Amino acid sequence: MVQKRIKIIVCAIALVLTFSSHTFAKEKYSANECFEKFSRGTLKFNQALDKVIFKPIAKGYRALPVPIRTGSSNFVGNLRSLLTLSNNVLQGDLRGAGNTAGRFVVNSTVGILGVFDPASKMGLEKRSREDFGQTLGVWGADTGCYFVLPILGPTTTRDAVGLVGNVFIDPIYQLTHNTETDVFVGNDNLQEHNYYIYKGTDAVDFRSKNIESIDSLEKNSIDFYASVKSLYLQNRAQKINNSPIADKGQDDSDWEEIDNQ
Repeated sequence: MVQKRIKIIVCAIALVLTFSSHTFAKEKYSANECFEKFSRGTLKFNQALDKVIFKPIAKGYRALPVPIRTGSSNFVGNLRSLLTLSNNVLQGDLRGAGNTAGRFVVNSTVGILGVFDPASKMGLEKRSREDFGQTLGVWGADTGCYFVLPILGPTTTRDAVGLVGNVFIDPIYQLTHNTETDVFVGNDNLQEHNYYIYKGTDAVDFRSKNIESIDSLEKNSIDFYASVKSLYLQNRAQKINNSPIADKGQDDSDWEEIDNQ
């Protein structure tokens, strides 16, 4: 099973790199438009779904006491940092890997499983999230086509491959989806549904922080589709280029970004 997964991800990487310019220049804010009619229709579908399901859930989540929301956001972010750590290593960013690993250890112990963030007070600064799409960009893969996926939102050919890659290198996914784990551990704490609860909580947390931002963008944009595309591509380019977060007290996942992770 492991060998099969490795072969799949290797083939995916090879496919992206085959169509890549193979240059390691600074990432640019651009991508080809290959499925615009489909993407515009999908974006409208996502907007309708958001108004009926995701936005109401986000408003309900925002009604929770601030300490609870902060703690859950910290907890999920701490788990998510393991995927960042994997990509730090793949990108050859050893300093970033050390910082990420240090934050995870401190927050998982002193911070009580990541509910609190004492690592920041100890000088281990919060940095940008990393994913496999960014890693492919660092390796030189071109963005490819831009398009919009149902529910998942805006992406590119490279980032879509990155979504697949994230599955294989995310320690949390591997831990919760490894059926042998339950046999050895002897409990039900590491089941698959816990992974989706974790991802869902992360998505709801992000949406709740951007209710006004997204509403403003929809209201003030002459072409909402074009605005989303521009913001997404700029955000991805900044991440790949490791541009610093403007507000050091803010996690880049707060938007504060448009992202599909």
